[in-house]
Amino acid sequence: MTDATRPTPARKKGAGSKLKAASTKRSGRTKAEQRAESLEQILDAAEYLFSKSGLYGVTLRDVALRVGIHTTLLHYYFKDKQHLFEAVFARRAGVTSGRRMEALEQYETEAGDSPTVVGALRAFLDTDLDLYYEGGEPWMNYGTFGARVSMTPEGAKLMDVYFDPVVLKLVDILKRALPDYSDEDIFWGYHFVTGALMNTLARTGRIDRLSGGICQSDDFPAVKKRIAKFMAAGFLALKD
Repeated sequence: MTDATRPTPARKKGAGSKLKAASTKRSGRTKAEQRAESLEQILDAAEYLFSKSGLYGVTLRDVALRVGIHTTLLHYYFKDKQHLFEAVFARRAGVTSGRRMEALEQYETEAGDSPTVVGALRAFLDTDLDLYYEGGEPWMNYGTFGARVSMTPEGAKLMDVYFDPVVLKLVDILKRALPDYSDEDIFWGYHFVTGALMNTLARTGRIDRLSGGICQSDDFPAVKKRIAKFMAAGFLALKD
């Protein structure tokens, strides 16, 4: 458990401790089960709020109100808002980066000495889009949260920690698929890929309005059908 996700013990018994004890007695659940459920509710609420307003647009009171608890209880689990923010980021980051790493490694094995740009991008992009879409609203909220905070200094630092290994795995495969390309072109290509992915995850609704409803921001299957092929063509065009 990281410092970001480790709850800060209460220094003394107060309203939060009494509330937990009473709730545990009523439900018949153990303290550990009660605590785990409360923690998930807090993370879900914070994830939603951070996805809408970012780190500085949300207060601990906002999170407590959304959960329906007193702010005192929130402090039992998290030292401050920064720790809560990092916990929200970390909760799903390991899942998405792990799934993509597994997909890339599997593709690498299957492709052998002949990897392709579109194959590598499908492993990287399709796997992630499936996870968010099939995970329902909680995962879609996390995607929006990640897209928003990736553009901030505090979010970029967390992106470095949790996502650099899987990004560099993709880049390594792309280098072998494009042996005559410069590292500069490949890294710029990745930059454009991640920009398109983040714009998709943000679900701003802009494409809905521009297209008159023909395209929908949350239609990830439609994005998946096109994005890898489109981005692969961009990589290949860099050689011209």
